[in-house]
Amino acid sequence: MRSRKIVIALGGNALGDTPQSQLAAVQKAAGCIADLAIKGHRIVVAHGNGPQVGMINLAMDYSATNGPHIPIIPLAECGAMSQGYIGYHLQQALYDVFRERSFRREIASVVTQVLVHEDDAAFGKPVKPIGKFYTWEEALKIASEKGFQFVEDSGRGFRRVVASPRPQRILELNVIRRMMEEDVVVIAAGGGGIPVVERDGRLQGVDAVVDKDLSSAKLAEDLEADMLMILTAVDRVCVNFNRPNQRPLDRITVQEAIGHMRDGQFAPGSMLPKVEACVEFVKNNPKGEAVITSLDQAPKAILGEAGTRIVSDRSEESKIKKLRSVDHVISNA
Repeated sequence: MRSRKIVIALGGNALGDTPQSQLAAVQKAAGCIADLAIKGHRIVVAHGNGPQVGMINLAMDYSATNGPHIPIIPLAECGAMSQGYIGYHLQQALYDVFRERSFRREIASVVTQVLVHEDDAAFGKPVKPIGKFYTWEEALKIASEKGFQFVEDSGRGFRRVVASPRPQRILELNVIRRMMEEDVVVIAAGGGGIPVVERDGRLQGVDAVVDKDLSSAKLAEDLEADMLMILTAVDRVCVNFNRPNQRPLDRITVQEAIGHMRDGQFAPGSMLPKVEACVEFVKNNPKGEAVITSLDQAPKAILGEAGTRIVSDRSEESKIKKLRSVDHVISNA
């Protein structure tokens, strides 16, 4: 199997809600990433930070409210903190796995900023959940005290929501590219990247969380990666999810994926942004392919034996033409 450039997107919810649970969770992720690196693939790991950035932000707000001379810490700075501590845990876990397997590969985290448009409509409609789950009474109390907005999330309670503008440019792209070319396992675009806007020629962080799947797709596109792999809680994407006629998807084209999205097959805030990210990547990089699968199935997904694969319409047409050509040769032999 040839060496590939792969961008892996890990979900923030899969990394645990506390530093202790996260340390345990990253061990499993590190094993999967190590399997791919040992096979010669060049790896960039992106990750979510929804629970983590919310936890940090809540702790900072609590400290500022209850302690003397403690400043308010903006959400952008909390995002940077989450990149640091999640990156640290991933680096440590990968180092341990590589050492156990007698494999040498450098690992580094890049504090990553992502440029967004200040006039993005998302700033007027916060939808990105962060932090822990609350009861309705708890959410109502915090909202009245701090002015936060909350939504019900997946039947598990209420979570704070913030703006989620679309990523326009990965500012540390060239550094990430050079490190990847030197076979460094790079951890980048954590939490979708720290959202910044440009004002009068200067960068400034904003209170928002960029969707990590969309940032991963942008990163994969700009790196001209061979594959974008989004790791989630399920082995395959399904249509008619949780219905008697539920059907898993093995391989679909961009147009088929768009059709399913138009039909409302994928839940907003859950599977929909993952499929959207895959479609974005493959549309802008027709030679690449995107895969959505679980952490356990990632090694098989690389071989095309697991997961849901999203490919360009052109590559599928080319495959069909080749099959027809082979059939023609066989039938005339």
